[in-house]
Amino acid sequence: MRAYRIAIVGAGPAGYFAAQALQNRQSTEVSFAIDMFEKLPTPWGLVRSGVAPDHPKIKSVSKVFEKIASDAGFRLLANVNVGVDISLDELKSLYDATVVAIGAPKGKALGIPGEGLKNVISSADFVYWYNGHPEYVDLEVDLSGSQAIVIGAGNVAMDVGRMLAIDPQELVTTDTAEHALQTLHDSKIRDVYITARRGAESAAFTAPELRELPDIESVDVIIDERDIDGAIRRVGNEPEKSVKSNLEAMHSIALAPRKNQSRRLHFIFRHRPLSINGGSEVESVTFETPQGKIDVPCNLVVTAIGYLPSEFPGLLRKDGHYENQHGWVADNLYVVGWAKRGPQGVIGTNKSDAAAVMETMVSRLKEVKPGIDVLPMLQERKIQVVSQRDWNFINNEEIRRGVEQGKPREKFTSVAEMLDLLAQY
Repeated sequence: MRAYRIAIVGAGPAGYFAAQALQNRQSTEVSFAIDMFEKLPTPWGLVRSGVAPDHPKIKSVSKVFEKIASDAGFRLLANVNVGVDISLDELKSLYDATVVAIGAPKGKALGIPGEGLKNVISSADFVYWYNGHPEYVDLEVDLSGSQAIVIGAGNVAMDVGRMLAIDPQELVTTDTAEHALQTLHDSKIRDVYITARRGAESAAFTAPELRELPDIESVDVIIDERDIDGAIRRVGNEPEKSVKSNLEAMHSIALAPRKNQSRRLHFIFRHRPLSINGGSEVESVTFETPQGKIDVPCNLVVTAIGYLPSEFPGLLRKDGHYENQHGWVADNLYVVGWAKRGPQGVIGTNKSDAAAVMETMVSRLKEVKPGIDVLPMLQERKIQVVSQRDWNFINNEEIRRGVEQGKPREKFTSVAEMLDLLAQY
């Protein structure tokens, strides 16, 4: 039997689905021992740190990840920063193949004046903040003003807008990070504007998420019927299925009676941002509209126009992802997920994507390399590796703490606190 050893860098959906694809290809002739490396002590990537807390059904995919992790040939090596604690070249020398699945964690810049003003925040940072990512706990978020503008027309923009508009009392039974929940409780924001530079027919929202919005009891969702009627005229009689579903969902919202709530979530189309204005902090945004330029007052701007990969030694960035040919980078190196294709698709998209790349990878595998375990090397470097057993302990403690407060989990938001906890057992 050929027993290959594979390194996967990144413990998010793309990484787990790549591991699953390899597990599914095992036979009496070939097997795969998989080491999954993760920078944080906690796995699951955007399922833990990206999905909005009020969407627990989406987070349930973590059960699939835990099943994948239970395979005898799978090993989690968390709290290991590849590129710092161990180099990509070292992994390539130790393993028969290395798969990079680190996503695209950086928010795109608008490239307009005023983007550096205080209280102009990237959605990438803001989402990590309310989800309790340890590196974003101290992000300064000022919600003392009455109006916020979200620039973008995708599901992330909608998540951000919803989290800003909703009565935080509706979040107390979710896993929203406690520091964020406290800030949201003190928020004075009552009007949130989700602004799209193009018409409603071009919005990248998905219909199921749009249809959920009217269920938010504390918020009036406001869409101008004329915006949707105009979009319907522009797409004609045979729009794409997804566009048709989106427009139907938005038209339903536009026609729904108002609840006369004090909290409002507005969808504004055909507003192209030209500048963010203010002295030391944001005061308004200037937009180009079909009626000309307008200034919209606001106290907070969150930009949600896409994501970019971070710099990673050994990989070249291009067009929102790392350079690759259908997942192959060079020699025994591959990329999957957003690292491969850019920030496109939903969580499930990663499954077929990873399977295709793993098929290519398996077809290119050569002779099995001598087995050299990476763990003693990391231990010599004084790296405290968090194993699957360790993560299970952290996970169970988070759930226990959450049960005490009537929520699914109370997350640890400090790496030091997690490592201290592990030292107790």
